[in-house]
Amino acid sequence: MPDAQPLRVQDRLAFLLALVPYLLDNDGVNVAQAAAHFGVPEQRIRDAVELIAMSGVPGETKAYQPNDLFDIDWDRLEQRDEIAITHQVAIDDSPRFSAREAAALIAGLQYVAALPANADRETVARLTAKLTRAASGAPAAVAVAAGADTRLGLVREAVAAGTVLVFDYLNGRDEREERTVEPLRVESVDESWYLRAWDRSRRALRTFRLDRMRDVRTLPGTAPERPEDIELPERIFQPSKRDRSVTIEVAEAALPLLADFLGDRPQTEPARRGWVRTRLRIAHLHGLKRLAAGRAGLLVVVEPEDARQAVHDWASAGLARYEQPSTR
Repeated sequence: MPDAQPLRVQDRLAFLLALVPYLLDNDGVNVAQAAAHFGVPEQRIRDAVELIAMSGVPGETKAYQPNDLFDIDWDRLEQRDEIAITHQVAIDDSPRFSAREAAALIAGLQYVAALPANADRETVARLTAKLTRAASGAPAAVAVAAGADTRLGLVREAVAAGTVLVFDYLNGRDEREERTVEPLRVESVDESWYLRAWDRSRRALRTFRLDRMRDVRTLPGTAPERPEDIELPERIFQPSKRDRSVTIEVAEAALPLLADFLGDRPQTEPARRGWVRTRLRIAHLHGLKRLAAGRAGLLVVVEPEDARQAVHDWASAGLARYEQPSTR
């Protein structure tokens, strides 16, 4: 491989920071293999190895002693053209995740990998392996169950192909009705997935929660009916004349979590210390119950009374299920 252009100082440092972990993970790697891996001339690898051997951290004497520097198996390099680091400095002293921290991160990665959108992602597997190796102790074995929703995959395919969808939908009044839509975008808020689409029967944009959709099917070959100049609003939740106004008190620090519901310039007034009072508009009380439960301790419904009662009853029903004796 012909010699490349000289590296800038910052590029040389980045190259060394990448090369050292590679050599530690691949003990005895051939110079040609290392050069091919990084896409550089073999001489650049040899020069870098010599520089590594002169690198280290001074000890208490503030002067470099033999054990304060990296060391290389020079005989192996000269005779077999293989690179082996026989002594490393400071690598093991860098901060590491605890076993519990690594386990928590791995659990999060498993949840992400379980979503249909991230299925068969090699990146997740590599990150999991790196977290396991980098932890200060062996992470506890974790398994996260996240049921794969086949509707999400089907809806995503329909969005990509521009295929019309038909499904039974449970609306805000707990009524089932058939909807025929032209899917435009799939988005997620918290743990819920939403489909934004052109509703043919209502001749308007609508947002549908995937877990309220049933018997989803496609109508291939159906020509679109939506206007050509239609534009999706930035926010998923758009106000409607039929929405209900609800007064809430919310921790001021949690206001950004409600941005999709409050709009760009929410009107607030001081409440108790660290809390503000504001109003939001909701399509139905079921959505309010989920909103309050997802931000427990950060949000309180003030009025109207039926909204307060709906949230109270829903939370009480959930608590009662935990208090029931186990049948296992």
